[in-house]
Amino acid sequence: MSAQKPSSGGNALWGGRFATGPGALMEEINASIDVDKRLADQDIAGSLAHVAMLGATGIVSEADARAITEGLKKVKAEIDAGDFPFSRALEDIHMNIESRLKDLIGEPAGRLHTARSRNDQVATDFKLWVRDALDALDAELADLQRAFVDVAEEHAATVMPGFTHLQSAQPVTFGHHCLAYVAMLARDRGRFADARARMNESPLGAAALAGTAFPIDRTMTALALGFDGPQRNSLDAVSARDFALEALAGAAICATHLSRFAEEVVIWCSAPFGFIGLSDAFTTGSSIMPQKKNPDAAELVRAKSGRIIGALNTLLVVMKGVPLAYSKDMQEDKPPVFDAMAALSLMVRASAGMVRDMTVNADAMRALASKGHTTATDLADWLVREAGLPFRDAHHITGAAVRAAEAKGKEIADLTLEELQAVDARIGPSALEVLTVDRSVASRVSIGGTAPSRVREEVARWRALLDPAS
Repeated sequence: MSAQKPSSGGNALWGGRFATGPGALMEEINASIDVDKRLADQDIAGSLAHVAMLGATGIVSEADARAITEGLKKVKAEIDAGDFPFSRALEDIHMNIESRLKDLIGEPAGRLHTARSRNDQVATDFKLWVRDALDALDAELADLQRAFVDVAEEHAATVMPGFTHLQSAQPVTFGHHCLAYVAMLARDRGRFADARARMNESPLGAAALAGTAFPIDRTMTALALGFDGPQRNSLDAVSARDFALEALAGAAICATHLSRFAEEVVIWCSAPFGFIGLSDAFTTGSSIMPQKKNPDAAELVRAKSGRIIGALNTLLVVMKGVPLAYSKDMQEDKPPVFDAMAALSLMVRASAGMVRDMTVNADAMRALASKGHTTATDLADWLVREAGLPFRDAHHITGAAVRAAEAKGKEIADLTLEELQAVDARIGPSALEVLTVDRSVASRVSIGGTAPSRVREEVARWRALLDPAS
């Protein structure tokens, strides 16, 4: 009795077990090519490394290895040129490439899948893609840091109000404020670097879940793909997605930082503040109010953080109930990662654009920094240093001085010596000097402080870290 051929609806690459093809709905829910075709470069790179190893170990003949290698290069050329015939009936990028390879080189194409499974194949492809995405993000984040550093250098002595609870607190410099984001972004880059280092082990060769009986060289394929070595447990290799979760966790934190900056841009652009302006390149108008100039780029950066936080939650929920090893649930791992990394890249690039585009209104910053009794703490510090008072007593006296200023409709910095001494006789003439915003920021010389001298030191330090060869 002859073997039954797969039906016209079946998948000839794996359908020998099945007498009929999948139903239309099954085909619809099962297909992932619309999403995972962006893994094409990584899939071909993994296959090239795999076939080189198969040839080197004698698992396939040298002739077949050469034919497969040349065929894969032709497939890549078609994809790069936009001429590749993607088919949803072939489910995913792996089957699409292998099917096209068979069209090009015939029978040897069937030997490519020796000693591997789609399970270790997709895990490898996905790791390579995430690794590439993190490398690209690192470069973009470094560029954003440089943009902030440039502004920090220019505005090392530009006084602005520092806020807590969005209430005027103490004067700071705009340069110091910008460097806060440089430090945040450095930690973001560190998290991504840590994630990249931890993920840099190869799943390839773990096969479906148990390894393989073929005498493969997993170290050879791992090193060819830039991994440090092979993962040491085949079950873990095909079922782990914590590398993607860790990347998304870092992305969510980074997106939160960018969202906070975007929120400040929105506030700073508003009429009550007027700290900065953005050009037409990063703003839009209103369909009904001709005077409007809306900071939409910042608002969209702020909003896109929700997509990235949501992507992390999505993948956590997908993975939380999946037993070892592989389940089809894990086909849903890629859409949130692809979407989140694309959104974060756009957020980073848009933020760098806004930083370089914004014009700073130093007068508006200084004017608001001089309101709200922002140098009150300087008077309390003076009372500690010059009058020898405990800080809690100095705090109480300064609070009384603020109350007296408000009763007279003044800022504390505008009180005369006589008015201050009416609050406490120990307040001397030199106290008047510490109440100016310029003296206040200049005095904050502790490491990490807002003094212009410290800001310039930090600018130099960050430049050396960001561009060590310059």
